[in-house]
This record gives sequence, structure tokens and C-alpha cells, in this order.
Amino acid sequence: MIDLVLLGCGGNVPMPNRNLSSLFINYRGHKILIDCGEGTQVSMRMKNCGFKDIDLILITHLHGDHIIGLIGLLSTIGNSGKSDNLTIVGPRGITEAINAIRVLVEYLPYKINIIEDPKETFSIENDILKDLEISALELEHSTECLGYSLYFNRTPKFNVQKALINNVPKELWNRLQNSNEIFYNNRTYTSDMVLGDDRKGIKISFVTDTRPLFTIPDFIKDSDLFVCEAMYGDDMDISKAMKNKHMTFTEAANLARLGQVKKLLLTHFSPSLENPHEYLGNATRIFENTIIGEDRLSLSLNYED
Repeated sequence: MIDLVLLGCGGNVPMPNRNLSSLFINYRGHKILIDCGEGTQVSMRMKNCGFKDIDLILITHLHGDHIIGLIGLLSTIGNSGKSDNLTIVGPRGITEAINAIRVLVEYLPYKINIIEDPKETFSIENDILKDLEISALELEHSTECLGYSLYFNRTPKFNVQKALINNVPKELWNRLQNSNEIFYNNRTYTSDMVLGDDRKGIKISFVTDTRPLFTIPDFIKDSDLFVCEAMYGDDMDISKAMKNKHMTFTEAANLARLGQVKKLLLTHFSPSLENPHEYLGNATRIFENTIIGEDRLSLSLNYED
């Protein structure tokens, strides 16, 4: 199971009831953040998310409503007792941005690894997150901007019959579920000797601050959850969306339909959009399984058997 909290669902400026963009993901006790706008730490404390086990932060772009919360967060992570590495991923310019932040947050008891402008699917060097495949997609905004797709692989079920047929010693059964290869008693044993068929993982896609692109549906294809910006609820605001390089509820829902995702979570609402629920119908008439984001909205995704 993967637990998520939408820490902030606002765009541009924080509102009394709406923090800025951030999504929290809890995977086997280790934490991932996508974006870190103002209010991120407040929501994390209110939801008891914890700071020490944050291993990965994905930044979509360098506009303040998506990154300004990093200044305080990096310090708080250090004060929480974290000593192992933290990886930060972002578009072109992320290294310069983190270096600038380090001027204000000079001492940190952990190392920051930066991955700038990734082009292909990649993984993180972390014992827990090694099963996570991350893909990035270049979006269309007023600055360099990336969408992210996270695929959490699932280990195949242990197959007792295969283990017995392959004469695998019982003392290796558990170890081979977590190791590809073990040399034991002058013989090499591999994980495929004890594991069954592959099982479907969980896919989460996050796309914000962009116009709709023909590349997005394939990128989000079959996502269990598609988190998408929906700056404007009213279709009459399409001219604003085009000018500011954002999307309407209708456009986000159409991407969800084309991508054949399971669930759509709308976020990144304009400060002028006081009650996004009023416009929910603009999305559900195209993609029924749509949720309006709210600060600290919690969701859980379960693996399929």
C-alpha cells in the first residue's frame, strides 16, 4: 500500500485555506515529496508525516510557489536527525537553486545529491526506493518544467513449488526474495528459481503548470492516480489558461480520459477559484472518477492481487 497526502493545492500565492503545491508519498516508511511550496511543513506536521525519512524530493519547476518551502524544509530535515543522503531532482537550474538555498541553510548533517534535467527513466540509489522507477516529461510552461511519473514495482510472489523443483535450500528462500543472485555451497542460485510471475505495480503521475500536450496521455498511461493541475474551473477562462500556460478542469479531465488513468486528482487552483467544487461537473462529464483536491487530503493506493 502507498499512502499519499496532498499537502497544498494552491497556485501562485498561499490563501488562508490553501497552501501551495506539494504532494507527500509514503512508501514502506520512506518519504517522497513532489514540489515544496509555502505551507508544506505546516501540513506535514498537521498530518504527522515526519521529516527524518524524506529520501527524495522531485521539483517540477523553479517558480516560487513550487520551491520556496525548501529553504525551511531542508533545515527541518537536518534538525530531525537525518544523516543519510537526500536526492533532489529538478529541471535545468535546480543545481543553481539549491546552491543558492545553501547560502541560507549553510550546515546540513546529510548530503544532497542533485539530479538535474533527467531525460530517461531512472532509479534512486536507496535500499527502499530501488524498486521505484521515475520518468520525467518536459512540459510547456513559462519556464523549464517537468512532469513526473512514478512506478512502484512489486516483487513477484514466492513460489514454493519452483523452489522445491530447483532444489533451492530453504535457508536461501527468504534471501532470494530480495537478492538477484546468491552463491552458496559451490552453486549459484537466482531469484527466478523461487519467484513466480511478475505482479502489477502502482503508477502515480504528477503533471502541473503546463498546457495540454500530445505527449502527456502516453506518459500518464494506465496511472492508478493522475495528479493534474487545474488552474481554472470555468471553460470561459480558456484564454487565461492559454496566456499563462495552465489548464482548465475540462482540459485536465480530457488528458485523464486519453491516458486511461484510474483516478484523477485536480490541484493547483487559482487564488480566484474560491470554490473548485462548483466546477467539478466540467471534469466529471469527461472523466467520471475525478476528485477535487483539498489541503491535507489523504489517499491510499493498494496493489492489485
